[in-house]
Amino acid sequence: MSGHVVGLAVTSGTPVFELAVPCEVFGTDRSDLVDPWYELRMCAAEAGPLPSTGGLSLHAGHRFADLPDADTVVVAALARPAQLAPPPELVAAVREAHRRGRRIVALCTGAYVLAAAGLLDGRRATTHWMNAGDFAHRFPAVELDSSPLYIDHGDVVTTAGSGAAIDVCLHLLRQDHGAAVAGEVARRMVVPPHREGGQAQVTRPAVGGERDGDLAPVLRWAAERLHLPLTVPQLARVAHLSERTLARRFRDTLGITPLQWLLQQRVRLAQELLETTDLPIEEVARDTGFGNAANLRYHFGRVTGVSPQSYRHVFRYRASAARAEHAPAPATLPRPDLVAQN
Repeated sequence: MSGHVVGLAVTSGTPVFELAVPCEVFGTDRSDLVDPWYELRMCAAEAGPLPSTGGLSLHAGHRFADLPDADTVVVAALARPAQLAPPPELVAAVREAHRRGRRIVALCTGAYVLAAAGLLDGRRATTHWMNAGDFAHRFPAVELDSSPLYIDHGDVVTTAGSGAAIDVCLHLLRQDHGAAVAGEVARRMVVPPHREGGQAQVTRPAVGGERDGDLAPVLRWAAERLHLPLTVPQLARVAHLSERTLARRFRDTLGITPLQWLLQQRVRLAQELLETTDLPIEEVARDTGFGNAANLRYHFGRVTGVSPQSYRHVFRYRASAARAEHAPAPATLPRPDLVAQN
């Protein structure tokens, strides 16, 4: 019994970090969380050892032609030669997978393959900030935005550099199995379940010796008190900063304001409660700091595009459908009227 199939496309010289992340998220058996878990299939141009960075050799058990049979196709980051000339058979396989309605994901410079396949024409896309100029020159039909950590159009997803592979894989996991499962996998990987902001976090030089970790204590403090009516002056006092300095730290580190961060954290907590509990909507609103159901519905809908009730219904429906799809067939019992009489 196999789960959702993830086809991971690898090419010669694939950077090992971007390769390891989908292997960790999708290729590690976590059937204690969701059964069945994903089935990861590594796909390459041909059989035999394939070099990656760091002197490691890969052995892919599947070919590029197998990618359209996967439910999700992930194109790992590319070495420079493959960026300049993406393998035609990989481009064709990705194009065919998209035609069949598969979810297509590019990690970092894997976006070069999606662009070569024409999947990004006229759409926003991102890639590693160091490749932004080259990518924009090669694919002028793509609306390149090198700011976000990832851009998800539903059918096509592109990501920023290296570490963003973790963000997007957890994002996909959250889409498939909910925030609670994604949060537990993040906890096991010892990474945050969601990072705010974008590549500006790492491309913008620090100001006055500020470090990304400076906000960690106040973020932890606030995350433990989301049910309370927190204010920016409170956060500033906990951080031992003025409100103006706190706002600048949030903008420089996370790319958003303190209130935007609070809103996102509360919505994510509401998602987890809607997935994992039967609490009434009014109680979910109180536990997440929205105060009442009306406020929860307004902010939750603005962030997610659906109401809390719809989110709970859709998530529960998807979960029960997945269980039913993979449940063993019931035993066939003889009809009483056909049982032979002794």
